[in-house]
Amino acid sequence: LDFLDHILVGEKPVRFNQYNNKLYVDMDWKTDITVGEFLVIECFRKLDPTVMTDVYNDIYLKRYTTALFKRQWGANLSKFNGVAMLGGVSLNGSQIFQEAQNDIEKLETEIRGTYETPVTYMIG
Repeated sequence: LDFLDHILVGEKPVRFNQYNNKLYVDMDWKTDITVGEFLVIECFRKLDPTVMTDVYNDIYLKRYTTALFKRQWGANLSKFNGVAMLGGVSLNGSQIFQEAQNDIEKLETEIRGTYETPVTYMIG
């Protein structure tokens, strides 16, 4: 019955304005809620990197960002394949791109295995 009530009536609209930090719950407080009921709100806060200095000091973030830059660098170099750089050095852009792609896939798998919660199955 609760599921049917949810489908027919729906949820009360909730809005949040991030510029003035106000939460608006659009419902009639006299008829929609009774004394003793609770309003539970799940919220997240933005972290200020000047206050929380460890926000960007994550090894996975650093390695992932480095791999993304390496992939872009490889893509850029592959456009000029065979061109000698300063000092006569020639870089293989497609090889750099492929190495970065492998690093990205490895990191994503490692991050998923470490931090992702397993999928829960519904039975019934």
